[in-house]
Amino acid sequence: MSTPKALQQPLTLKLASNAFLIFWLLLAVFPLFWILAMSFKSPVDAFSSSALDVVIGPETLSRGNGLSALDIIFGVVVLWVSARLAMRWLMPMAAGDGLIQRVFSWLVACLGFGLLFVAVFFFLLPWVLGPLNDIAGPLGRPVLGLTTEHYNAVWVENEFWRNFSNSLIVTAGVVTISLTVGTLAGYGLARSGSNLAFWILVIALVFRALPPTVLVAGYLPAFVNSAEILRPWLGENAPTLYGQPLAVIAVLASINQPFTIWMLRSFFQNIPTDLDEAARVDGCTHFQAFRWVIMPVMWPGVITTGLFSFLLAYNDFLVTSLLLDQSNQTMVPAIAGYFNRETTTTDQVEAVAAAVSITAPLFLLVMVFQRQIVSGLTAGAVKG
Repeated sequence: MSTPKALQQPLTLKLASNAFLIFWLLLAVFPLFWILAMSFKSPVDAFSSSALDVVIGPETLSRGNGLSALDIIFGVVVLWVSARLAMRWLMPMAAGDGLIQRVFSWLVACLGFGLLFVAVFFFLLPWVLGPLNDIAGPLGRPVLGLTTEHYNAVWVENEFWRNFSNSLIVTAGVVTISLTVGTLAGYGLARSGSNLAFWILVIALVFRALPPTVLVAGYLPAFVNSAEILRPWLGENAPTLYGQPLAVIAVLASINQPFTIWMLRSFFQNIPTDLDEAARVDGCTHFQAFRWVIMPVMWPGVITTGLFSFLLAYNDFLVTSLLLDQSNQTMVPAIAGYFNRETTTTDQVEAVAAAVSITAPLFLLVMVFQRQIVSGLTAGAVKG
């Protein structure tokens, strides 16, 4: 569909706006690219004053760790094919029918796809390229320094996988509670004619705007003394909630819930009430109308709201560092733990490798759900 002549931008304005967008895109992508390059280099190369040394890695190459031109070509091809398959298979699966079946099948598919990618990229591809590099001549000589020793140190030696699993537990709990309560409360507020609940929600949003430090300070004594508080009811076996992921889930969900309810309420208000009335005429109860008629239409809004809840729990530092002990720590505070008075350059590169590792699920999440996120943000979760 062509743009009307009156709305067409001058060429100079198009060039200026595109150049501005490209500049800010490069500014946003640069730190991600830089820490990715640092995470695969030896400490000497990673913290070199020469940008070319950080990218090429001469010290890493001299240690016998590098990629040939053939390795780079095949690696890029595998990454491109993997991205295309993920968009072709995982994205339609996330937009299918049936909420519970869709989420479960998507999680299973993502897990299988991730395991397959790791097996192909990190095990099968090096096994195949080894003999090829020996007979490829100049194409088989290392030209780019690269080592995965820092990732091995982080995930195997330092057992970063425990922090990753703790983050998944906290994130899954926060998202589940936030969306379950938020969808029910948001639907009720959107279809209620009462102003009392609306003003209660406004007051809750005011408290949501407070610094998290203030809210955590109020929760902390209750969790620290939870054993004494629960002992009259549970006896000597009363548990201590401090240091447990359940405490963090409760705090993050309560902090995030007003925003979640408010956001979902806005999405529900954009859905015509005619859908509810038609479902009621066909014999549905209020909950059946909500479950079978409204929720399928609300899917982009739920995805968008769930993404905000996911980011809150996944990236949280303050609450998790205060309420979790060292054995149950999540990823973000664990990465901060790499930096102390005795930190070496090797520790710093390992921290960079850990930081790169935690961004991978975020990229996968946004890539798979990009259509639902854009639809939820721009169309108010209304289809057609």
